[in-house]
Amino acid sequence: MLRCAFMFLIFLSIPLACPAAGNPWTHSLYFENDLFVNADSDYTSGVKYSLISPDFSPTAAPNRTTRIPLEVLNFLHQLPIVKRVPAETGHKLEVAIGQNIYTPKETDRSDLIPYDRPYAGYSYLSAAYHRMSVSDTNWNQMDTLEVQFGMVGPASLAEDAQRFVHRVRGLAQPQGWDHQLKNEPGLTLAFERKWLFHPDNRGRFCVDAILHAGGTLGNIMTYANAGLEIRAGRNIPKTFSVSLIRPAGSNWTKQVNGFSLYLFGAVNGRAVLRDIFLDGNSFRTSHSVDKEPLVADLTGGVTGKLEGLSLSLAVTHRSREFKGQKRDHEFASIIISYAF
Repeated sequence: MLRCAFMFLIFLSIPLACPAAGNPWTHSLYFENDLFVNADSDYTSGVKYSLISPDFSPTAAPNRTTRIPLEVLNFLHQLPIVKRVPAETGHKLEVAIGQNIYTPKETDRSDLIPYDRPYAGYSYLSAAYHRMSVSDTNWNQMDTLEVQFGMVGPASLAEDAQRFVHRVRGLAQPQGWDHQLKNEPGLTLAFERKWLFHPDNRGRFCVDAILHAGGTLGNIMTYANAGLEIRAGRNIPKTFSVSLIRPAGSNWTKQVNGFSLYLFGAVNGRAVLRDIFLDGNSFRTSHSVDKEPLVADLTGGVTGKLEGLSLSLAVTHRSREFKGQKRDHEFASIIISYAF
């Protein structure tokens, strides 16, 4: 299933016509790994590919590459969520495929480690709808609604993925995957609202801010979250920043004129009710640990943009996620986006 889905997304990513400035398709590749910071435990790896459509609101700039797929999606214009909003409101769709891997710290042990988190993998497909509202002030707002379907357990192929990476890099193989969570399909519904305060810098140095709040509901993750991001630099685009890999965390991307370079710092807090990667399987007996109800991420990084191409590098410090975890966790992120 995952191979077929991946090929389908690659097919969607092929340009159907010449680039359309101002209303592009956007590819994004996310790589998150704790090996970048010389660690190998907890949330050890995340990869994601997403494809975001051009704006398909009636007033958006024409884009010939959208004609075929968006004629099929023309019914969206008749839905209340689209039809009853101001004309300047933008609408985008997103599809994505990804995989997350979680391991205990002592991966050289083959026995079950009762005081550490379970081995677990999660591979998923998702579809999201983004709606952005523009006001007469410096404030913009974006709502994201996402549905995510995936598999936990051996069917996620996380063990194969980690063993392959360790073999290529000449690292020791993890020994405890026999104790990973069992197969379980996952369904997650996610919503997040972002508020962007962005002064008109016209290519100069400026500072802006992005607030967000939302939550998820499902057997994989159920939590409420909120946070803040501050960006400072030259020619910051009036758009919502690329977030870490998380449900409903995608951005609203646009091309910039000239070169853009800025630093960013962000905090995201979660009140966690359900986390399958710590609580264990929903309907079958499996290894589990007692999770912490409150978790925080502190992220810092830099983003560079040139026309439709952008590159973000970041390091995230995550607070302890379960009782008995000896220390906080860190991982690094690389995010490459191309708008065409």
